[in-house]
Amino acid sequence: MRKPTMQVMVAAAMIVTALLAVTAAQTAPAKIDVTGIWAFEVQTDNGTGTPQVTFKQEGEKLTGRYSSQFLGEAELSGTVKGQAIEFVVAANVQGTAVELSFVGTIENKDAMKGKVSLAGMGEGAFTGKRKPS
Repeated sequence: MRKPTMQVMVAAAMIVTALLAVTAAQTAPAKIDVTGIWAFEVQTDNGTGTPQVTFKQEGEKLTGRYSSQFLGEAELSGTVKGQAIEFVVAANVQGTAVELSFVGTIENKDAMKGKVSLAGMGEGAFTGKRKPS
């Protein structure tokens, strides 16, 4: 029986390495950029709201604007890490500072969902769908 030569062993190692690299690339989740305008639906014990959220994402950093009938216009800031999204909306309602905290999952490039905390006054759920550009 012949022993494999060094060239055959190196070639085999290169093929295995290439196959592992291709497999890893196929299984790695795609990075999603949420930059754009989103239509949200926020459901709480006090009712349902339909704010418009404009995100600007730079790496993991998230900034933007939250616009709703109840809160008016407010700035937001947060992070996107993989499929996880978290952001805080700091608003002023009739002279009172109000903070909404959103924690959710990006389902795909056009949809997300999660939970919202309403400045210690309650909790709810949200869904978001990207508006066509």
